[in-house]
Amino acid sequence: MKTACRNRSTATALQCVLSLCLFWCWWIAIVPPCAGQTNPAPANISELQQHLARLVAQPRFAHARWGVCIVSLDTGATLFSHDEHKLFVPASNAKLFTGALALDRFGGDFRIKTSLYAANAPDDDGILKGDLIVYGRGDPSFAARWHNNDLDTAFKSFSEICARARIREIQGDIVADESFFVGPQFGSGWEWDDLQYYYGAEISALSVNDNAVEVVVRPADSPGAPLNVTITPPVYFVTVYNHGTTTGRGQPANIIVTRPLMSNVIHIEGSLPANHTGYVERISVPCPALWFGHCVKKNLEDHGVKVTGDVRVVDATIRRSAKLDPDSFRELGFVSSPPMRELVKRMMKPSQNLHAQLLLLQVGAADTETAIATDRQSRTDAGPPKSDVSRPASTPPPIERTEIAGIKALEQFLRKAGIPIDEVHLIEGSGLSRHNLITPAATVALLRYMDKHQTAADFRESLPVAGVDGTLRNRMKETPAAGNARAKTGSLSLVDTLSGYVTTAVGERLAFSLMINNYSPGPSDRSARAELDEIVALLAGLRQFSNQGQHAAAFKP
Repeated sequence: MKTACRNRSTATALQCVLSLCLFWCWWIAIVPPCAGQTNPAPANISELQQHLARLVAQPRFAHARWGVCIVSLDTGATLFSHDEHKLFVPASNAKLFTGALALDRFGGDFRIKTSLYAANAPDDDGILKGDLIVYGRGDPSFAARWHNNDLDTAFKSFSEICARARIREIQGDIVADESFFVGPQFGSGWEWDDLQYYYGAEISALSVNDNAVEVVVRPADSPGAPLNVTITPPVYFVTVYNHGTTTGRGQPANIIVTRPLMSNVIHIEGSLPANHTGYVERISVPCPALWFGHCVKKNLEDHGVKVTGDVRVVDATIRRSAKLDPDSFRELGFVSSPPMRELVKRMMKPSQNLHAQLLLLQVGAADTETAIATDRQSRTDAGPPKSDVSRPASTPPPIERTEIAGIKALEQFLRKAGIPIDEVHLIEGSGLSRHNLITPAATVALLRYMDKHQTAADFRESLPVAGVDGTLRNRMKETPAAGNARAKTGSLSLVDTLSGYVTTAVGERLAFSLMINNYSPGPSDRSARAELDEIVALLAGLRQFSNQGQHAAAFKP
């Protein structure tokens, strides 16, 4: 009897142990690792595929959408894919297409000109009678960060041009002509609540300092005193309404910095405690062409050139009634931008929205000018037009927004690259619009095409490097991806994307596109960004070639 009881007790204990083991295995399978914890690297491609299949199927992603495409650049094999032909909001992964388009259209050596025009040459006394026209073509490099944080240095070339032309006085206005681009000041689909910040800055063919200023708010020494506010660089037509106050040490910080739409007033509200280190916000500046014109005027006056007039802006709408014909003006000189490869790099690494849109417009403007020139040449070759088919002189030429021309050029580029245009729906160049849609498969197809492009090195060098620079400088550190992966990030509310190149532990080059939309992690869940980074780190640590083993073919969960 005692033996039977002892046997039953042993069996019960074994059942408990077995149940605990099964529960532990179930728990490990369904519960994601905590933030900062990484999964062990898959030993082979089969394990990688199984790991990724389990990841995208986790219950915490039930309301989200995953898109994944991972392809070997060396063998063409697809290591893993999931909904790769579905459309996703790409955020700044759209910049991959804009940067590739600009390099394909212009090449890495192309430079953008900003010209000084005048109707007449200066007289023998160095007096220019009439306006000095500053004609912009979208050079984004007139910024302090391009010139050792000295904005004045960015404009010194204009006084040097006037010195070579022996101009001592301008009896007229400085005309800031931004008519090179036709259309609104913002990209299509940009949302109103983004426009006051640097990442939603106005677009202009005459852009200065990324069309934004840095607003620094610091507490005063004593409670009750107004907050101290500085704007860098200063803009004469931007004013500050400071309603903020300093509170006692240890009090909570509560500060709001806003610039209402179409306003040149920055409002400071709230409070900072006396021991606070300060608050910084980057705010966009309205009418950047006006700011540009005043920077030119200041530079000329600082170098001894007298300007009797003021600064005024001419846009495409105004210029349409009095078209600037460069052949009827004297070009006094021009300032060249850095080469296109550098412009693309300075756009990609910090994910600069203004620069991306300017590059799309640059392509659109070039194609528009080519079309106009071709039309003029065809009319000349055909001889005088017949009176019954000629356009009346009073009828204005057809108007097309430069942005639309750029999107048309992108569609032509996609066809040339063999990328299905129904898998790429971009309406602007930066990715700020939520109306942009791209598939992971199309993104990988672009990466593969640019890997063999004549500007392949420029394109690859433009991408942020994991753990090193750009928007990846603080990501994937101390992983196999650090210093290895080159990829473009993308981030909007409920949108995270990461697409680019990585080399595995055995030297195989991969192209990948990872997109997750509509994911809102719970308090104990890892962020979407952490999930994307871990996948790239796992790819970097992979120790099997894609053409080895039975799982080398495309894998779909």
